[in-house]
Amino acid sequence: MTQHRRSHAQRIGLFAAPLAIGALVLSGCSGNSGSSTSDSQSFSLSYAVSTGVESPFETLAKAYMAATPGVTITLNAVPNDSFSQTTSTQFQAGNGSDVIESQPGSGAGQGIITLAKAGFLEPLDDSATALIPSGNENLFQIDGKTYGQALSISFVGNILNQTAATAAGITSFPTDFDGVLADCKTVAASGGKSMFVLAGAAGPNTGALASSIAATRVYAEDPKWNDERTAGTTTFAGTQGWKDSLQAIVDMKDAGCFQGGAEGAGFDAITNGITTGTSLTMFGPSGAAADLARAAAGNTYVVEAFPPATSSDKAFGLASANYSLSLNAASKSKDAAKKFLEWMAQPAQSKQFADAQGSLPVTGLDDLDLTGTNYEPVADIFKNDAYVAFPNTGWPNSSVYDALGTGVQGLLTGQTTVDGVLASMDTAWDQ
Repeated sequence: MTQHRRSHAQRIGLFAAPLAIGALVLSGCSGNSGSSTSDSQSFSLSYAVSTGVESPFETLAKAYMAATPGVTITLNAVPNDSFSQTTSTQFQAGNGSDVIESQPGSGAGQGIITLAKAGFLEPLDDSATALIPSGNENLFQIDGKTYGQALSISFVGNILNQTAATAAGITSFPTDFDGVLADCKTVAASGGKSMFVLAGAAGPNTGALASSIAATRVYAEDPKWNDERTAGTTTFAGTQGWKDSLQAIVDMKDAGCFQGGAEGAGFDAITNGITTGTSLTMFGPSGAAADLARAAAGNTYVVEAFPPATSSDKAFGLASANYSLSLNAASKSKDAAKKFLEWMAQPAQSKQFADAQGSLPVTGLDDLDLTGTNYEPVADIFKNDAYVAFPNTGWPNSSVYDALGTGVQGLLTGQTTVDGVLASMDTAWDQ
């Protein structure tokens, strides 16, 4: 994907799956609490863990230490569902890691712009600036200074256990919403299975569900919707596409699309459901497909976009440079940390990180052939530039996404309404 093509996707900003906000958390362990080190040859790296297998950050850190004798990187792995809070607490306490995983924009707790404005991040060098997707400078920079280094391109939508789906009689992913509801009823009728698995008690996952649906109902029709909301010319509550997106979730619940007890489920429900085949599909970032394939040998996982409302509507999705690294302004090992970031910016390491993560490299995507890969179902979406980035990175604060995530849970329990959720998002936006 060229810089020109990538700019099309960035009309609404980037998503960083979050991915503490949208990432699948299969399992994880926390390392030592982050703290800056005074050893000029060594530094610490803090990142969110998404599976029990080796993290791409750990893989690259080990490769760097092997290539750079005398350097020691202290790895601080933090469970994804607590990463934002942990990062914020450590920065406030002055003991954050030297290098941290961050997210472009300001829509998440570890958003680059949010942390940089608070004075927690150190400006990076030209090698990081060169990786900023065209038109996205405002998500990585303040006053021309770069505070985050993009790492890879992720697609956020559905991960399908193709092996389990075939066994359940689902030979192809639905192409419209009627097909979704029909397949949900078919799978539910087979007994003990669900078409989708959802961590309903985890705001990042319910937010990913709603955002994936909104890609086709809101942003496919109006890619500049975030800009219009910023200008005050539209609202969540006043946008039919947002109403349709949340109503679709209610319709899915009523059709038995989600596993039993989804409204109270945590991320472990995704682990169990999608790897055992009791659920066929999850919502989250594309890198989860590779993680799942490693965790559940014998199953094939592919990346899919959530279907549009009707078969006459075009397929549309969410894709962007969702992962980044930033440098702690309080670090005592800035020179050593910057050398690592410069090394990470090189094409070979960019590809190695993307391969390890199961995502796509931040540079050179146009030269990749997705045929035969787990990205093949969304290859035409990339080819046709039929995508925007994850919505919340272009939102003014993390409270808007929090309101969406908790609001979806309320829809699942019947404790709130579509209009109520959208009103709460508008309130959070304007606070």
